[in-house]
Parts: sequence; C-alpha cells; structure tokens
Amino acid sequence: MGPARIHGMTAAKRKTQSDQNPEAEWFGFRRVAPQNKTALVREVFASVAGNYDLMNDVMSGGLHRLWKDRLVSQINPQANQTILDVAGGTGDIALRCARRTQGKADIIVCDINPAMIDVGRAKMIDHGILKGIRWITGNAEALPLPSLSVDIYCIAFGLRNVTHIDKALKDAARVLRPGGRFFCLEFSPGVHKSIKPFYERYCLKLLPQLGVWVAKDRQAYQYLAESIQRFPDQAALAQRIENAGLSQVKWLNMAGGIAVIHEAWRL
Repeated sequence: MGPARIHGMTAAKRKTQSDQNPEAEWFGFRRVAPQNKTALVREVFASVAGNYDLMNDVMSGGLHRLWKDRLVSQINPQANQTILDVAGGTGDIALRCARRTQGKADIIVCDINPAMIDVGRAKMIDHGILKGIRWITGNAEALPLPSLSVDIYCIAFGLRNVTHIDKALKDAARVLRPGGRFFCLEFSPGVHKSIKPFYERYCLKLLPQLGVWVAKDRQAYQYLAESIQRFPDQAALAQRIENAGLSQVKWLNMAGGIAVIHEAWRL
C-alpha cells in the first residue's frame, strides 16, 4: 500500500473556486449542463451496481479493502453513535462499522441510487447483519436528515460524483452535531510526481478496458477514470471542507496519494 502521510492545513492556502463548484459542468471530460449531471451519474451506478464490488477489487488490486479498513480505523466507531455513510450503497463501510460496534451503533446508509442500495442490503443479509442499519435514498447535497443529528459523517469514493461538491460539504456540516467528525475517502489527482504519469495512463487507458472485460461497460468506467482527474487535489479539497464550516482539517495520503482520507471536526 505504500507509506501513509498525514497533512494538515499548515500548508499555504490557495485560491479556490469553492463556491462555484467548477466540477458541476463536467461529466468526466464531457461538458454538460449541471442540472443534467446528477441523472447521468445515477445512470452510471445503476449500470454497474451488480459488478461494483468486483470492479473495485479488479481496478485497485484489492487495495480498496485496505483503504476502507484504514478509514474505519480512523473513524473508530462506537456503540450508541449515529453514523451516516453517504454514497454508501453497497455497504462496505457500514458493514465494517457494524462489525466493530457489534450492531450497537445506529448506522444510516444514504445513496442516491436505489440499485446500489439493493446490492448493499443483500450483502448485509449474506453477512448475517439484519438490524442496526437504516437505508435511505437521498442526495448528498440535501440529505433527508435533521440538522445536528449524526455523530459521524463519512463518504467513501462518492464525493467526486456529486454535482455540487460544496453543497454536499455544507450539508455534511449541517447534519453533524457539535463535536461530530467528518471523513472522506476518495481517489485524488494529487499523486506523487514519481508515479503520476503511470497512474494517469492506468486511469485513462487501462481502467476503461477493465470496465469492458469485467463489467461489460466501458463508458461507465471511462467516466469514473476521468472524474478522478476533475476532482480537487488534497489541499484544494481541504480548503473547501474548511469553507463549508468544518474545522481542524487534515488528510492522510495512501499509496502515494492515489487514495486520500480527509478528516475534520464540526465544532
């Protein structure tokens, strides 16, 4: 997995377009009307839902499991906490949290795509987890939850698919209780310069082909590869998290920055 490095907001702050959501008009490398992007993303995940977990294993060489383990280790979920897993449709994070809390936490999985939720529900049944998890359909930009209602907000490999990232970050701050914690696990374009050319070639050339071989869907994985390149790098995302009203932002690079965990507090 490579050495992990933790960074904070001590680096010089850069000018961002945090309130302009520049990603909203891009579906991968294709320019679209922002009002159409959400539907396009929903179609992508409806198409790949049945093969989503398998493709994660194939395209990361199984590393996504270690990254998710590290995320949940940092979350350190506790019994009696309310844990919100946004864009968590297939249930990988919820499953880990349920096991660590022995079913004594209130875990809410929210996903915009019913097909992904169906896969997650089936997975929980397969693992014998029949209670302690609530499943709701909703958009990360306007969560169907009351303000100040959750202790932990996490989103794993989902934020880059949100049309208006800053709206989602502000809604994360809204639903978190004071003292609550925010976590985001995401692929990043801000990889170490020594691996950047190889990583970009893998994302843009090989990943779509893997989509053809495994999921029979090149277009979906072409989008997923391109969406990584459109996503803000570590420092830019940290600034946008802070602008949304969260504090003490830091991030953890894994595998040379291929995957990154951002963490913050709702004070």
